[in-house]
Amino acid sequence: MAELGTLAKLIRSKNAGPFNLTYDIMFEDEETYRRVVNSGVINQSLVSKMFNVSENEILFFQHDLARAIKFSIPRLYVQGRVEDGDTMGGQQFAPLVTLEIP
Repeated sequence: MAELGTLAKLIRSKNAGPFNLTYDIMFEDEETYRRVVNSGVINQSLVSKMFNVSENEILFFQHDLARAIKFSIPRLYVQGRVEDGDTMGGQQFAPLVTLEIP
């Protein structure tokens, strides 16, 4: 087992407009990318549970040429509202870092 944060070259979250956040998980090499993808750990079901959103609200894909897993989800609050604690969405990736990958 290894934490995703040690396997990925980059894990980030960011704005995808005022209503959505997008997440990128990128890998340095093909072998590590394939290890994570083939594990099946990162999928819409996991994202749904981890970020408390419905599976049908998740745009999820794997980009083989970029060696990246990407997904977008609705923001909990519209960007800039008083309740929005991360207006740029840059801190939302944190739960992914310690995700265990076989």
